[in-house]
Amino acid sequence: MPDRLLVAILGNRNSGKSTTWNRLFDGTVRTGKYERSLYLNRAQAVDVFLVSGSPEEREIEVGEILPEPLPQIVLCSTQYREDVTETFDYFFRKGYEVFVQWLNPGHGDAEAYDDSLALRDFLLKKGATLQLRDGHLDPAPRVREIRQFILGWATHRDLVRTEFPAG
Repeated sequence: MPDRLLVAILGNRNSGKSTTWNRLFDGTVRTGKYERSLYLNRAQAVDVFLVSGSPEEREIEVGEILPEPLPQIVLCSTQYREDVTETFDYFFRKGYEVFVQWLNPGHGDAEAYDDSLALRDFLLKKGATLQLRDGHLDPAPRVREIRQFILGWATHRDLVRTEFPAG
């Protein structure tokens, strides 16, 4: 049972990856240098590290973005392009459980596209959990799914703390 979790949003440019993170955190967020609290409901939170701009778009290896020691929970944007397998392979090698929401079609896509890179097979063969979601639709349901997945995963590992957000 892996003690590290990657939650990745996969999609083309302008598919809704940043929108997903902004809605998850209830505000505009960007990649930071440190972990931050993610509220999973009104009173329960976990620490996560966010990689908002995909390593593929930045043309940098994800390992160069992450702090040491490695965070237990990483949220990462990933771009649908050939070199995304390098990002996923990094997390698989480091022992992360991988949960992917693939925005296909993405918000900026005219329609759903074929998996020309065979990423679905790649991810499933490696043991990832893969959800296909429509980026044209309201992000609230997919954000709720991410919260619920993290809550269940983190609760089982005693990573959830109870606190009440300021405000």
